[in-house]
Amino acid sequence: MDIYVGNLPYDVTDSDLEEIFGKFGAVESARVVMDRETGRSKGFGFVEMPERADAQKAIDALNGSDLRGRAMRVNESQPKPRSDRGGGGGGRRR
Repeated sequence: MDIYVGNLPYDVTDSDLEEIFGKFGAVESARVVMDRETGRSKGFGFVEMPERADAQKAIDALNGSDLRGRAMRVNESQPKPRSDRGGGGGGRRR
């Protein structure tokens, strides 16, 4: 199960996420999303746990919990909504 983790302190690392979620079961991957230009954390990340029951326990326990002074938002990751708008292109509108 893919888990979204938001409102993270900017100094949280992939290893921190893996350790936090590892208390609830096996962690397949843990990744803090970084800004490409600055290399700084964007304040959110994703954790993948192979067992749905373990993932749900982690979500229930960690959502709203304090991590270094910030209340984490933890929930099942939702697919990114597709935009019906076309990409950049340089075509003229008629």
